[in-house]
Amino acid sequence: MANWSDPRTIGAAPGAEVGSQAAYDAGLRSYMLSVYNYMASGVLLTGIVALGFASSGLVNLLISPAGGFSILGWIAALSPLAFILVLNFGVERMSTGTLKAAFWGFATIMGISMSTIFLRFTGESIAQTFFATSAAFAGLSLFGYTTKKDLSGFGTFLIMGVVGLLVASIINIFLQSPVMHLVISAVGVLVFAGLTAYDTQRIKSMYAYVQGTDMVGKTVVMGALSLYLDFINMFQFLLSFMGSRE
Repeated sequence: MANWSDPRTIGAAPGAEVGSQAAYDAGLRSYMLSVYNYMASGVLLTGIVALGFASSGLVNLLISPAGGFSILGWIAALSPLAFILVLNFGVERMSTGTLKAAFWGFATIMGISMSTIFLRFTGESIAQTFFATSAAFAGLSLFGYTTKKDLSGFGTFLIMGVVGLLVASIINIFLQSPVMHLVISAVGVLVFAGLTAYDTQRIKSMYAYVQGTDMVGKTVVMGALSLYLDFINMFQFLLSFMGSRE
C-alpha cells in the first residue's frame, strides 16, 4: 500500500520516468498539504467557535437546570453526527464547493458542541491537552506518511475499536461508572492514535487513484475530515486524563 507503481512510467525512457516520478511527487506533496491545511483550519475554526461560545455565556443555553444537556444541548451534540452522515453518503452527489461548505459547517457545529468543555475543565488544562494532542498527532501522522509498512491490516481492527467505544460510552451513560469512563478514555486515545497513522497512509495512497481527475478536491476534503475527527477524538479522550476540573 505504501509503494505504488505509476502506470505512466511503464515502457518510458529513463529520463521520462524520472520526470514523471518528480511530477507525481510534486502533485502528492501539494495534495497532502491541502489535506493538512483544511484539517488544521477546521480544528482552528472549531476552537475559535468553542471559545467564543463559552466566553459569551451562550454555552449555558446548552445545559439544563438539572446539569445535563438541554434540548438545544442535545441538538448541538447530535448535529455533528448528522453532518458526518451527509458528508459520507452524499459525497458523490455533492459538488466540491458544497462539500467544502458542509465541512466548514461541521467544524462550526462541533465548536458549539465542544464549548461545554470550558464549563468542566480549566482553560489552562485545555490548552495543555491541545498542545499535547497536536504533538502526538504530528508524530503519528508523520509515521503514517513515511512508513513503508502497510497499515491497511489494522483498519478493520481500529474501526471495530471505534464501534466498541461508542457502545461502551452509551452503556456508561446509564452506569455512570468512573472506572469505566477512564478505561474508555484510555482505549479511545490508543484507537485514535492508531487511526491517525492509518488514515494518513490511506489518504496518501488515494492520490494514486484520483490524480488528474475532478475527484481530487473531494478527496482532499474527505481526507481532511478523517484527520480532523482523529484529532478531535484523541483530544477529547486525552482531556479526560490531563484535564483539571473546574
